[in-house]
Amino acid sequence: MKKMTLAIATAAMMVAPAFAGDVAAGKAKSAMCAACHGAEGISAIPMYPNLAGQKEAYIAKQLKDFKSGARKDPVMAPMAMGLTDADVANLAAYYASLK
Repeated sequence: MKKMTLAIATAAMMVAPAFAGDVAAGKAKSAMCAACHGAEGISAIPMYPNLAGQKEAYIAKQLKDFKSGARKDPVMAPMAMGLTDADVANLAAYYASLK
């Protein structure tokens, strides 16, 4: 029975990725990102990167780096400055959940 439970749990993790943040909260917070990165994380302007489908850890790291000043950008630094750790996790989860 233990082997079957473990096999089912493992299969479930492979099918539906678990996100550290709250996808719904990230979607609500993403309104401020939409002007540059698009409503669904696909930018209409080539100079702004697409966020949809990026790895959750990557998005979170970039936002934290903009916030700390480790990564410099005159547009993103002030945007990231107001984000809490929960906001960062939620935004990263939301964009990672998109195709």
